[in-house]
Amino acid sequence: MKNLIKVERARNDLSQAALAEKVNVTRQTIHAIENGRFVPSTALSLKIASVLKIKVDDLFELEESDWN
Repeated sequence: MKNLIKVERARNDLSQAALAEKVNVTRQTIHAIENGRFVPSTALSLKIASVLKIKVDDLFELEESDWN
């Protein structure tokens, strides 16, 4: 799954650590999500989108491999 978390963090002037603190996860979790190594839960996706002031479906995008 692709995501625009890194881009949106920059727009909101947030570090990985700052975003992690706001959504109550570790910085490593944010790093793993940004790099596609971890797919967040629905609740975490909604929290991240809310902090970044963007809709979830604008923040995350399914890739072809996600359909298989």
